Amino acid sequence: MTIEAKESPDSHVEDQDRGETLAGGETPADHDGGAPDTEGELRAELAAASEEVDRLRRAAAEFDNLRKRAERERLESRWNTAAGPLREFLGVVDNLDRALQAEASADDLRAGVEMIRRQMADLLRRFAVEPVEGVNAPFDPNVHQAVAREESADVEEPTVVQELQTGYTMESRLLRAAMVRVAVPSSPAASREASVEEDAGAEADAAAGGGA
Repeated sequence: MTIEAKESPDSHVEDQDRGETLAGGETPADHDGGAPDTEGELRAELAAASEEVDRLRRAAAEFDNLRKRAERERLESRWNTAAGPLREFLGVVDNLDRALQAEASADDLRAGVEMIRRQMADLLRRFAVEPVEGVNAPFDPNVHQAVAREESADVEEPTVVQELQTGYTMESRLLRAAMVRVAVPSSPAASREASVEEDAGAEADAAAGGGA
């Protein structure tokens, strides 16, 4: 009598699963190992991001230090530039204080003020500061600021006839414009009217003289 071994359904399923595992070359353990790899990548990305943040923070701190140093250098340069001329003008201030404290006559005070004015002018010239040409100079809009205007038959071109405030240049560049009153040539119509009025006045004088 021959006894045939029967396979159970469960053993058939296990063999089938084993065959699929071998055919695919993977095991359930391989699938479970994916999670640690993903966690490691995230940690690496976080570390890289943290390094980038630190780098940007250091760059911002360096930029702020450069800005502060540039501001200190600018202020130092400004102080050095202004200190020399201001130190020279302190002598003028000292002389003005002495003039105010002195007990003197009006003539003596005037002489003292004139001396201080000369001292001031000498200092200005030392720093290449020169007054703008004023009265009787041709009007130049580059250095003159006209605050009043009048017609005149005595000028052939716009001419400065009064200086209300002196202008100055420094090293040939305008420091302050001069405030002036300007005379301009009379218009032909105005000249003719003036001539007619003069002729009429002369005729009236002559008639009055003849009647007398």
